[in-house]
Amino acid sequence: MARPQMLKLPEVLTEIKMSRAAFYRMRARGQAPRIQKLPNGQLRVSRTDLDSWWERCQQRAA
Repeated sequence: MARPQMLKLPEVLTEIKMSRAAFYRMRARGQAPRIQKLPNGQLRVSRTDLDSWWERCQQRAA
């Protein structure tokens, strides 16, 4: 079984076309994809979590 792909925050921001500030505002409201913080302080988002988040966003917009 393959490990899930983990995306760096800049990769996520580029994909969703959002500024870091806007992302952190969404995160503070609990509306951003789930983030995993590594021991070195870097943030990662799993591809699965990001895809699920996109799906939820599309359902709310419909």
